[in-house]
Amino acid sequence: MAGLGIVRLVHAETGSFGVAGLVTGSFAVAETLVGPQTARLMDRFGQPRVLVPLLCAHAGAIAALIALALSEAPAVPLMAAGLGAGATVPQIGALSAARWSALLHGRAELTPAFALETISNDVAFLLGPGLAVLTATRLHPAAGTVLAGVLVVGAGLVFAALRRTAPAPAATAAPDRTAARGPGTLLTRNFATLLTVNLALGVFFGSMQVSVSAFAGVHHAPAAAGFLYGLMSAASLLAGPAYGRHRPHTPPAAQLPLILAFLACASLLPLLADAPWQLGLALLLPGAGVAPCVIVSSTLVESVMDRSVLTQALTWTNSASAAGIAVSAAAVGGLVDGPGGTRAGFAVPLLALTATAALTWSRRDALTTGTTASRRPPAEADSSGAAP
Repeated sequence: MAGLGIVRLVHAETGSFGVAGLVTGSFAVAETLVGPQTARLMDRFGQPRVLVPLLCAHAGAIAALIALALSEAPAVPLMAAGLGAGATVPQIGALSAARWSALLHGRAELTPAFALETISNDVAFLLGPGLAVLTATRLHPAAGTVLAGVLVVGAGLVFAALRRTAPAPAATAAPDRTAARGPGTLLTRNFATLLTVNLALGVFFGSMQVSVSAFAGVHHAPAAAGFLYGLMSAASLLAGPAYGRHRPHTPPAAQLPLILAFLACASLLPLLADAPWQLGLALLLPGAGVAPCVIVSSTLVESVMDRSVLTQALTWTNSASAAGIAVSAAAVGGLVDGPGGTRAGFAVPLLALTATAALTWSRRDALTTGTTASRRPPAEADSSGAAP
């Protein structure tokens, strides 16, 4: 919502999509690069202590951005405000996942909890963009940006007030001596593998967004692009709770390459579509594989990483996905304009997912070992078996 709101606001006040793109890009770059650093502070000092001042700073940055846009400021100050807003937006999804991990680490209920997180994200991506555009066009150009800021700050403050569920700060908590590669490090091959998975998912999303839009335009139905992409999101929304209820007995490290292989095979279908209705059907199958892939990836990150860096790790996976979306959207935009057309664009996620499936298959034993090593021994649970 924030990105779309900024585009509508800046374009309405400056008349330039170029400036709007620069400001939105500044927001996205700052969010991607600074988000893991604020997560590091939260791991060290606790979520509530860092989240409240961060939200206050975000409110100030959003207010400055709106004021500058309404006063028709030049591009550089607008980009600076965009950088400030992106640098201070908290990664609530990662913070929530870290809380689920603190409450349910080593328990079967963790997979349905991550499924709930994925469903929440799918609903947000289905409803949020339309809401941002609707308010910006019907009420005021700044309304979408204001609404996004109010939701982040208001709901974020409520979230920060829930101190009972917040993970213990690393500065006061004992290190997790059962971690696979020692306490407190992100520099592991297992984590690099999981970052690659999330990068490939970002490539999938970015490529599909551009390719679906281009396909709809080529077939003289540009308005159908949102509906077609929504079908894929709806399939993911249905697959999330189904996977969360299923709880397969196969270890997550063995499930991940199979899910990625399924996504790669399903990504073949859009290459065969010759009409928008065919593409809509072809997008259902890859959409159904997205939620299980996200859930298993999050489960593995939670399993192999030390508690003291978990929020950072979850935030870095979000950043990897964002980087994949940005890079692939730019690259695929050039491909679909070339002789290969939309089929060249649809081939990009197929190649990325195939390579990532092969990588995770080769690393499945190491990921399984890391998952086993990072589980708490039974002696650390209380007599009822509940998590500490």
